[in-house]
Amino acid sequence: MKPVPVQNCRQHADTSILDQIGQTPLLRLKNVCPANPRVALYGKAEWFNPGGSVKDRAALNMIRRGERGGLLYAGKTILDATSGNTGIAYALIGAALGYPVQICLPANANEERKQLLRAYGAQLVLTDPRLMSDGAILRVRELYAEHSERYFYPDQYNNPANWQAHYETTGPEIWEQTGGRITHFVAGLGTSGTFMGTGRFLREKNPMVRLISFQPDLPFHGLEGMKHMAASIVPGIYDPALADESRSVSTEQAYAMVRRLAREEGILAGISAAAAVCCSLKLAEELEEGCIVTILCDSGSRYLSDRFWQEEYDTDPSI
Repeated sequence: MKPVPVQNCRQHADTSILDQIGQTPLLRLKNVCPANPRVALYGKAEWFNPGGSVKDRAALNMIRRGERGGLLYAGKTILDATSGNTGIAYALIGAALGYPVQICLPANANEERKQLLRAYGAQLVLTDPRLMSDGAILRVRELYAEHSERYFYPDQYNNPANWQAHYETTGPEIWEQTGGRITHFVAGLGTSGTFMGTGRFLREKNPMVRLISFQPDLPFHGLEGMKHMAASIVPGIYDPALADESRSVSTEQAYAMVRRLAREEGILAGISAAAAVCCSLKLAEELEEGCIVTILCDSGSRYLSDRFWQEEYDTDPSI
């Protein structure tokens, strides 16, 4: 066998792990789906990003804009609060670009997330679990106030580069993948960046596209990465006026849907992704026809240690 010329190897070896962020597939649900065949339900499979979640998009955009703005450079540490996925994205990107990463997250974040963060070399600061993501936000603000010279603080909850990442990538991908046929967009609220950016793009392309946001039904919930806005520190990038409608999903419904997706679709989705499907299915029942797209934020592989996989959590017949 002839050796491959060095020049040819270089042509194919210039791709970075960061170049793999975005262009995720759009999957049509065939079994966990609306009974009405004139209503189609699609999920954008964001676990295909190298960091395993939709948060890779916003994290990369915030870091790149920090570099271009002169706020992030060699010697600075990336610091932010997270419930897990954005922190993992920061840690992956920091490792690829040579920046240390320090992450504040609730102490009750599951072990899979903590292990992934440590695997990428991030330093963890665990915060009061009773305060959920708000506790992590407050601790980051304290650290940054004490030593602002050490850190680049992207502040994912208030940084417009968060939602702009989805305006520039997620929205255009969905529009192209559906051939402009999308009629409804459904997304959960955490930082709200995915909903705000994608929704704004889709509304510009077609003002008739309905934008539906959802959040946990209770202040204390198990929907990782999501906020019950009325009981939380509201992100600065969130504009409630963008949504045509706001709905809620219970933790129990989402847990049941995680199992349904795995066993009926072969899709091992995360908890907030399953909540998105719950919300989308209920919406589908109300439509005569339509094309619904939602965001499958991450994979269920990050939740395998959680107890909802036990058989006592039977599929919720109300879904």
